[in-house]
Amino acid sequence: MMQPPSAGVIGWPVAHSKSPLIHRFWLGKLGLDGDYSRFPVHPDRLGDAVRALPVLGLRGVNVTVPHKVAVMAHLDRVDALAAKVRAVNTVVVEDGALIGYNSDVAGVVAALSGVNLAGVSIVVIGAGGAARAAVAALDGSRAGEVLVVARDADKALALTRPFDVVGVGVPFARLADTIASVEVVINASPLGMSGQCGFASEVLAVVGWCEAEMTVFDMVYASLETPLLAAARARGLRAIDGLSMLIGQAAASFALFFGAPAPREHDAELRVLLTAALAAKPL
Repeated sequence: MMQPPSAGVIGWPVAHSKSPLIHRFWLGKLGLDGDYSRFPVHPDRLGDAVRALPVLGLRGVNVTVPHKVAVMAHLDRVDALAAKVRAVNTVVVEDGALIGYNSDVAGVVAALSGVNLAGVSIVVIGAGGAARAAVAALDGSRAGEVLVVARDADKALALTRPFDVVGVGVPFARLADTIASVEVVINASPLGMSGQCGFASEVLAVVGWCEAEMTVFDMVYASLETPLLAAARARGLRAIDGLSMLIGQAAASFALFFGAPAPREHDAELRVLLTAALAAKPL
């Protein structure tokens, strides 16, 4: 008798993950007899846990902090895109082999799907894994300059080199001036969640008088109404919250795990469930 398809998410901690809600919602909508669970994995046991996936009969796992980079050393192969991003957030068991993918890029693409990026100047705030996923999503988009803002401008510029973008590294001290000159702002850092580090006073003031054509995308989804998004909406700017990326990356992983496209026609219902879950138990 064939075992129902199962997958999950690994991290340390992992109790906060909303991935089970998303995947179980889609499994239910499709009438698939499968499951998706959380698996807390201590960093010291990461290799053991990943190598056990085929034995446990799992189709694969999503990978969250702090394992997205470290997990690559325990895989049989890493997809070309994940190798360029230098992070894996999805491990799939394929014919007994462990293959690493990065669906965060697909999540960013989904979030920006309604935005015309051709010839547009874009600022990406941050120089970590989320920022790399954002720049990877802009690869081949025919965007204008992609200005990556970080405390180390050289590190910011280096982040863009593997990708087909016109990259510019910008020191954090020039963040406000940089935002004032672009059409799209992507926050790929945790800054601004509660106005720490001067982010709110400096950046939000600039957003407050930006042109109405600007798009502001905040990857943070722990709080859907971040100060950055609130300022953007108050100014009448286009604001995109982190749930758009969360659902988009989950859809890419779902197809890999369960061999069926996620039923995205139910996104509105799913967003209501996720919003309620986040309000009930903030990350």
